[in-house]
Amino acid sequence: MGKLSGIRVIDLSVFLPGPMMTVMMADQGAEVIKVEAAAGDPAREQSPFEAGQSVWFRNLNRGKKSIVLDLKSEAGKVRLWELIDDADVFVEGFRPGVMQRLGFDYAAVSARNPQIVYCSISAFGQHGALAHHPAHDMATQALAGFLSVNDGPDGTPVVPGTPSADMAAGLTALSATLMALIGRERSGKGDYIDCAMFDSLLPWCVHTAGSAIMGGPSPVSSKQRSLGGAGFYQVYQTSDGKHVVLGGREIKFAENLLNAFGRPDLIDHAKREAGDQDELIAYLRGVFKTKNRDEWVDWFADKDVAFAPVLDFRDALDEPHIAERGLWIEHGGAHHIAPAIRFDSENWTPRDAPELNADD
Repeated sequence: MGKLSGIRVIDLSVFLPGPMMTVMMADQGAEVIKVEAAAGDPAREQSPFEAGQSVWFRNLNRGKKSIVLDLKSEAGKVRLWELIDDADVFVEGFRPGVMQRLGFDYAAVSARNPQIVYCSISAFGQHGALAHHPAHDMATQALAGFLSVNDGPDGTPVVPGTPSADMAAGLTALSATLMALIGRERSGKGDYIDCAMFDSLLPWCVHTAGSAIMGGPSPVSSKQRSLGGAGFYQVYQTSDGKHVVLGGREIKFAENLLNAFGRPDLIDHAKREAGDQDELIAYLRGVFKTKNRDEWVDWFADKDVAFAPVLDFRDALDEPHIAERGLWIEHGGAHHIAPAIRFDSENWTPRDAPELNADD
């Protein structure tokens, strides 16, 4: 059945943030009706493909229904109103103003269904100086300051490997929607959620941008404890050109490793402020180049140190840990990343992603 069984969601979103939010609801039993334009969600056309569907599309739209509606036509509007009448949640990801022009803004929808929880997901929110500025994930990260510390050794920002603003918005939208549904149980009324990718991402900087948050200068990666200024939170190259990381700055880890290396004199260096550990970092860079990555994995096996090899996705998905926790599964000839939210009382199995307009 699932924890959200009986909840109906009307989902007008495409690409990543909205579909990521609603697939988490579908995975828990919600009825998610994906309303698409005639061309469908653009993610349907994104390679690679497996078993006849985009891997991206399938993993973010499994368990949903698909209906094609032309929201500029009278027939399309009538059909959407019919869906709204019985809905608990309404999700849209258009630029600000679009839903109002179509006649489906929160004021109109809530007037017809006062219990509905209406969630708008956009890059910068429904109001403010940037509200109408077009942006996807990377531009949002850039304007929020995050790209400035997603940099290489020379300080040049690089394209981020994770769509953090997209994912932060999806998680924030889900959390807000569930809060609103709980609140509705008491009040009997729905609510409106203005979820911005920018707003959702910004709190993720509190552990790195403290100096800027308090009104001072922006952090510099090479001098920041979690961004490259500390020896025990650092990436190191191995003799085969691969990489490993030390990922824990607690002094006990420094003591364990530096004693094992016969360099207890460097433990005090690990206690210094980030940016003042150049001698320690230089030493560790030299040491890690003396063995290949797999040899270091074996060497660290009995050491209590926060260490890890840097794996690519193929290696990561093939790790025994992934299989033991059932995180990468095959179903119906297609592969899925399992939801992070699973309950001991329920057995989760992926459902198919819908073909375009399959549920008209």
